[in-house]
Amino acid sequence: MWTIVTVIILLLAIALYMFGGMFFKQDGKKASGMDVVLSKGVSALAIVLIAFSVCRLWTPSYLLHTNPAILQEMVQNMQAQQEQEKNKVVRKYVAKHADEMIGSAPIAGNVDAKKTIFLWSDYSCPYCRRVHAELARVLADRDDVRVVFKNFSIHGPLSDAPAKAVIAAKIQDNAKAVALDKLLMDKEYYSQADMKDQAKLPEKIQANVMKLAKEAGLDTKKLAEDMEGDVVKAELQNVRELAQRFEISGTPYLIIGDQAFPGAIPYSRIIEALK
Repeated sequence: MWTIVTVIILLLAIALYMFGGMFFKQDGKKASGMDVVLSKGVSALAIVLIAFSVCRLWTPSYLLHTNPAILQEMVQNMQAQQEQEKNKVVRKYVAKHADEMIGSAPIAGNVDAKKTIFLWSDYSCPYCRRVHAELARVLADRDDVRVVFKNFSIHGPLSDAPAKAVIAAKIQDNAKAVALDKLLMDKEYYSQADMKDQAKLPEKIQANVMKLAKEAGLDTKKLAEDMEGDVVKAELQNVRELAQRFEISGTPYLIIGDQAFPGAIPYSRIIEALK
């Protein structure tokens, strides 16, 4: 549609440039100063319209057919700029509110470490399992790093019970909370059979999570009570508010130092960011 309109404008502009001056010619009379000015104005307008039309027709063809790589480069540059702006927001906030961000979240690794990785993850997310494995490698190699688990419950019944359980487990013991986190990431805490009856799914997942909690050495009766308590509610609210602040819409999402990394990044990139 716009191409047709542009072609029409181009043709009219060419006609205006070629014949527009005729409107200001007077038979047998010398053109007045005003007529000359108007004639030149029409010619200038025609040139502008011709230039606009040619650019409008040529640019899409150039970008799509002659040099499509430039579009990819433009997108990459725009994304890099957006990432830099987001990192500025992260840097400024983390510098002032790191302790508040930790909240009641479980911490893996050296709890007193100076280098902190904040991880938004969901136990039903396969990409989160991948990044957990990479982070486990980092913690095995480094004793100056800690990982703060911000359990982001975004998949309803599949996420709610495990997210609450790991947060509540820290009330008993941080090390046991980390052990439960590992079990939930390493093992399948629900099956396809559990998924068949959606009405009973929350109950089944809760029972499965409690089995793993017992394996981690937790008091499951107290755990069940704490899962519905104020500490867990406050931490989940903290997770959601921070996710909104940093525009986190999915998992996994890492903040390493003052840089934000959406997606499951590999070991090498985590180590590079820690530098």
